[in-house]
Amino acid sequence: MRQIGALADESGMRAYLVGGPVRDLALKIPSTDLDITVEGEGMRLAGLFAAEHAGAKTVRYPAFKTATVFLPNGRVVDFATARKETYARPGALPSVTASVLRDDLFRRDFTINAMAVALNAAAWGKIRDPFNGRADVRSKKIRVLHHKSFIDDPTRVLRAARFAGRLRFTVASRTLKLLKEAVRAKALDALKVQRYSKELDKILKEDDPALTLGYLKAWGVKRPAAPCGRHVIEYAIE
Repeated sequence: MRQIGALADESGMRAYLVGGPVRDLALKIPSTDLDITVEGEGMRLAGLFAAEHAGAKTVRYPAFKTATVFLPNGRVVDFATARKETYARPGALPSVTASVLRDDLFRRDFTINAMAVALNAAAWGKIRDPFNGRADVRSKKIRVLHHKSFIDDPTRVLRAARFAGRLRFTVASRTLKLLKEAVRAKALDALKVQRYSKELDKILKEDDPALTLGYLKAWGVKRPAAPCGRHVIEYAIE
């Protein structure tokens, strides 16, 4: 992280550790994720970072302004340009435009994943928490950032269950109301099979997938009409 911050300083950018790693730091639990958001050019900073590590490989995703660096030691670091997202329709992949950190945090799934830690030398370690994620970490609450969250990206229904099961958090009452409204509106039907299957595979890799699947059952989530692969068929939510 110090190295990334120094590279950002040299390039006139601002870099932040964001999302899950910051949440896990607040909870004092190990995290293998390293997610970096850049006010500047995320893909360029990824390339500069990779050049500092012999044997590193970089995969770029220009449509989303992101890049992933695979280090020789097995560590993976994701870089993203700070961005806004818009959704052409419910369940669609977003269109992105470059923006600032606050907008980038606002597009995230839950407040507990919408915190950042500054990596540049002058601001090293300063926490950016515009949506009170630390308060929700302390109260063990899962809360969305806006009322269209589950409609824009219905995979957040599945992620809410996964985080509730993993962290033993509860879903805030207003968020739960919005979640159930999205389920009743069949928002999950808008997802492509591959995205649904990917989220369910993540659930099945949790330490206690039965707890997470129990949440989904209680919320009225059903298996998608189209088959999502053997895991979903073998491990029915019902």
